[in-house]
Amino acid sequence: MHQLSPTLFHGRHFDRTVIILCVRWHITYKLSYRDLVEMMAERGVDISHPTILRWVQCYVPEFEKRRHRYTRPVGASWRVDETYIKVKGRWTYLYRAVDKQGFTADFLLSEHREVAAARQFFTKAIKQHGPPEKITVDGYPAMAVLQLTPRSVN
Repeated sequence: MHQLSPTLFHGRHFDRTVIILCVRWHITYKLSYRDLVEMMAERGVDISHPTILRWVQCYVPEFEKRRHRYTRPVGASWRVDETYIKVKGRWTYLYRAVDKQGFTADFLLSEHREVAAARQFFTKAIKQHGPPEKITVDGYPAMAVLQLTPRSVN
């Protein structure tokens, strides 16, 4: 993350290394803002949790842009499934593709379990990672769209 532009941190009260460290620890290790306050206090840095919250909101999109350059390519064999989960109190369908190593290739949350949602999910996944060589799906008929050759899905 040292490639981040110094102008990105212009006008900040804290040093850029403290900001980067807090944001990365929050993202990577799922530490709460209050845990980060305690950890920084142990290192002699007096900071409040709303400050870290603002840093996360400000810098995570920038970190995500840079992370895509270094992400591991997705495998050529995908297992695709959908399940019904509760997100923020609402039931939604989660479409997910997992490669052979168990890493998520892509996912989509949808209110409806239908062919259009499956097609949207698969189109998005191919656009981001390219077509896989092999696709394994469950028996749900809407997923029949995935039985097509990956290059034929638009």
